[in-house]
Amino acid sequence: MAFKGKVAIITGGGSGMGQTAARLLAQQGAQVAIFDVNEEGMAATAEGFDTVTAYKVDVSNTDEVHAAVARVESELGPVDRVANAAAIMPFGKLLEQDPKVQIKLMDINYGGLVNIATATLPGMVQRGSGDFISFSSMSGIIPGLLMGGYCATKGAVQMYTEILYHENRDSGVRFCCVCPPPVATPLWKQAHDTVVPKLTESSEAIEPQEVIDNVEECLEQGKFLAFPGKQTRMGYIMRRLFPNYLWNFAHKAEGF
Repeated sequence: MAFKGKVAIITGGGSGMGQTAARLLAQQGAQVAIFDVNEEGMAATAEGFDTVTAYKVDVSNTDEVHAAVARVESELGPVDRVANAAAIMPFGKLLEQDPKVQIKLMDINYGGLVNIATATLPGMVQRGSGDFISFSSMSGIIPGLLMGGYCATKGAVQMYTEILYHENRDSGVRFCCVCPPPVATPLWKQAHDTVVPKLTESSEAIEPQEVIDNVEECLEQGKFLAFPGKQTRMGYIMRRLFPNYLWNFAHKAEGF
């Protein structure tokens, strides 16, 4: 594992990728602070680990996030790794999906990243060490019909993290923006409970461990973008070189 520090903060630590990342770090002996509004889920994450501490935090609330980070540093010590995994994933046609839902998507998926970055990175940059991991998505690279609100947030996550990396690339902090395909987590089920784009019906969700392994590999190799899964890197190239082909394929699949 690429992590050599002592203290980590994981947002979205009550389920899915955040839960997996937190438990893996705890197994390595790290002190792990998990942020979520899902107290039951955080209790499940912490079960069996004295080194996992749960903090009920709404990541979209700037003051809550900054106060919680200050508390973590006071109680556990300086933060050596941040993984921003908090997200929601309802799908829907943009003109049919509740605009309040679309704004909530941005508040949590993108706003949560801004809040945790501004609360933790200044200290890491000042100390000249640490890991900062953003969970974007292939949906932030390849836009999809019926997924517009979610795609917009993940595109914002990728762009923000890329600029953040370049503004601090000589700081000693390692950055990784991971862009997975569908992952077998409750988040993916949340999407399927709304509307299922036909292009995703045949997509086999990969396991969270595969995503984590790829992130650790990229951190060790100094790679900024992580592409877990078999076809993700090719999808990245296709989006750059043949965007109209991808759109035509999407329209044909959805039938409009």
